[in-house]
Amino acid sequence: MLTFTGRALVFESDYLAAIREKKIVSGSVCIIRNEGPKGGPGMPETLAVTIGLALSGVQRVALVTDGRFSGASSGPCIGHVSPEAAEGGPIAAVRDGEKIMIDIPNRRLNIKLSDEEIRDRLRHYNPPVRVIPSGFMRRYVKLVGSAAKGAVLD
Repeated sequence: MLTFTGRALVFESDYLAAIREKKIVSGSVCIIRNEGPKGGPGMPETLAVTIGLALSGVQRVALVTDGRFSGASSGPCIGHVSPEAAEGGPIAAVRDGEKIMIDIPNRRLNIKLSDEEIRDRLRHYNPPVRVIPSGFMRRYVKLVGSAAKGAVLD
C-alpha cells in the first residue's frame, strides 16, 4: 500500500469509539488531528488506533495524523504532519468524505481542493478547546515548536 486513495474520516479525539462502533470501513483515510505538540498536547501515542483497526478486522485503511506512531504501527501511517492542525496546518481543512491521495514513494499527500478553498477553511477552523492543567503543560503548549523541528521549546 505505497499508494492509496480513499475517502476521509476526520477525528479530533473520538477515533477509538469509531473503531469500537465499526464506523471505519475499508478504503478510508482516517485523519486524526490535534494530536501534535500543541494540540495533543505533547504528541500522545496513537498506536492504539492501529491495534484497534487490526483487531476489528478492517483492512486497507490509511492513517494520517499530526501526532505520532510507534514503530509497531502497520499499514500506510503518516505521522508528524506539520504544521499541526492546532496551528492552522493543512489537515485542519479536511472534511469527512473528501478524496485523499497518498503516494509514499513520491512523498505526496493530496486532497482535491483548491489553494483558495484550503485557505478559506483554515481561516474558519477552530481547534477543540482542551483543558490543560496549570504548570509545565501550559508552558509547554505555549512555547513548543513544530514536530518538523523536534517539538522542542522555543
